[in-house]
Amino acid sequence: MRLSIAAQSTQAAAPDPLPLYDARTLTDGGGLARIRLADQVYTLRITRAGKLILTK
Repeated sequence: MRLSIAAQSTQAAAPDPLPLYDARTLTDGGGLARIRLADQVYTLRITRAGKLILTK
């Protein structure tokens, strides 16, 4: 299915419905944060290379 240029530009301008969180804010400027989901606690780590690792 091909969209017209007007339809494509309208879709591109639509806001992203997903929440966006800054990892540095979650880690309070550090490199680690704990995230709880139900009764499980996960650790979010920012590596020196700027990658994210989420572990249980």
